[in-house]
Amino acid sequence: MIERPESFVLAGQIGQALTGRTIRQVVTQQTAHKFAWFSGDAADYPARLTGRKIGASVSFGGFVAIEAEGMRLVFGDGVNLRWWAPGQDLPQRHQLLLGFDDGSSLTGTVQMYGGLWAFRDGENDNPYIQTALEKPDPLGDSFDPGYFGTLWAPEDEKLSLKAFLATRQRIPGLGNGVLQDILFAAGQHPKTRLSQLDDTERAGLYRAVCQTLRAMADGGGRDTEKDLFGVPGGYPTQMSAKRKGLPCRVCGTPIIQEAYLGGSITYCPSCQRLKK
Repeated sequence: MIERPESFVLAGQIGQALTGRTIRQVVTQQTAHKFAWFSGDAADYPARLTGRKIGASVSFGGFVAIEAEGMRLVFGDGVNLRWWAPGQDLPQRHQLLLGFDDGSSLTGTVQMYGGLWAFRDGENDNPYIQTALEKPDPLGDSFDPGYFGTLWAPEDEKLSLKAFLATRQRIPGLGNGVLQDILFAAGQHPKTRLSQLDDTERAGLYRAVCQTLRAMADGGGRDTEKDLFGVPGGYPTQMSAKRKGLPCRVCGTPIIQEAYLGGSITYCPSCQRLKK
């Protein structure tokens, strides 16, 4: 899944691989997927995009956006993006394929769900994209302690830390994947309620959000995800599905994974004690 570290990495790689390339081929829904979301009719994409030159690539929240001469392609968090060299065998299954003038290709493949939007500049009406564009970026200077303190209202104090950090786009791009290492860095259990944290612990949570996301981005993304070229990220996750049952790298206690709030949580029961 594309979360904030991966969108940061992908945008940089797309910029290096595709800037200046012209789109010569567009294929949509080669493999039909009812939870692959497009702007309008996917069948119109060839007419909209063919002949356009790729410009800047940017990232925000869990989104990657590519400029294409008056059009903007935006990919959401459930899309696997891959670049293919000229002559390289292309995958049989994908929801979007862009072929370029140098013979290279970009494919977008949806897992459970994902957006592959193409719209003219200024025509975006997707509230999730707009929210991610408008809110301060946790990788940027505007995401400061003062702003972090405005993210919760009095009625949010009863929420667990997982519910607080990873829902309602409070911090766009911070999802259940990166959440696990953030809470491990903060020494907090995912089920601990926000109301149980004192001011020092809240300050520590803020630092964990910023420092962990920055380390993940600078490391090339998480080792549980692959980049534009199919290479796993270089950031070694501390708490992820691949670490379930293995010793915690800090204390040696076996790592636990369990279902919670419609997903899963992964934590060290010694380093992250649940407050009651």
